[in-house]
Amino acid sequence: MGENFENIAISSRIRLARNMSGFNFFTKLTNDEDAKFIVKSVSSAILKFGDFDIISLKNLSLNECNSLLERHIISKELIENKDISAVALSEDEHLIVMMNEEDHIREQCIESGFNLYRAFRRIKQLDDVLLSELDVAYRDDFGFVTSSPANLGTGMRASVMLFLPALERFKDVQLIIKEAREKGFTVRGLYGEGTDTYGSFYQISNQNSLGMTEEEIVDSVSEFVYQICEMELSAREDLLATNHEQLKDEIFRAFGILKECQLLSEKEMIEKLALIRFGQALGFLVINDERSFERLFIEGCGANLEELENFSALNKEERVRSEYINKKIKELVRKL
Repeated sequence: MGENFENIAISSRIRLARNMSGFNFFTKLTNDEDAKFIVKSVSSAILKFGDFDIISLKNLSLNECNSLLERHIISKELIENKDISAVALSEDEHLIVMMNEEDHIREQCIESGFNLYRAFRRIKQLDDVLLSELDVAYRDDFGFVTSSPANLGTGMRASVMLFLPALERFKDVQLIIKEAREKGFTVRGLYGEGTDTYGSFYQISNQNSLGMTEEEIVDSVSEFVYQICEMELSAREDLLATNHEQLKDEIFRAFGILKECQLLSEKEMIEKLALIRFGQALGFLVINDERSFERLFIEGCGANLEELENFSALNKEERVRSEYINKKIKELVRKL
């Protein structure tokens, strides 16, 4: 599913929330030794599944932590708990396990494109090992015991990151958000819960996980996302038919700004890169190396940019970003 939606569905993620039996939820842990025991136990179980890089956040600088956040590998909550939290990362970075976040264990698998089923299969293999190795809190009436009532049951959140510039221009996104809520889904921004939506990126996920099987959750999210992708395709055709010249001008202006600007904020960078992405989908621009282009959305963010360019003065960030993006856009993008 989703082979026709490669310019719409950006990535798919399955997340599972689990907690160790016999321990308070992380927010009420009274003993650091308990938190350390959880990290040690979960890490040992993960390594029985395969090769993972186990990273204690206390060994990272705050900027290094933020760079992982910008790459969607860890959450803000994990950073807040950095003294006693950790993350396990598979070699391809598709499988991620956060330890001592909102729950003791947050497993996730991220796949590119519209691949919820592939992500589900991979995370289930890992989850089966963890459940066999660890004493995980579970009740027959509520399913997996989680810190948030919204995650009771399967503890699963299935989500797809969508790129919806055409629906946004037709003001249809608010209708989608309303329909999503009515059907039991949520719509979030680029960095998940509580974040702003910009660059035409929207994350669609299930709202609750109680009363449904894992397979039913994956099916329901997939069906809803499929409908939205079809709507976006139709809206793009209508845009080209009715606003061809205005749209082309908007995209070429974004192209020019990214090639020549002297100062560039993170928000403007994401919005202009999104227009370049849209320009390729509509046939106005050619991106020579799509993987390198997609990395710009992360490489140009504050923490990752600092890791790449090694600058420290805050007033230099917009200038350093503009220089970096100027160079990359000239290498990677051209007019058709």
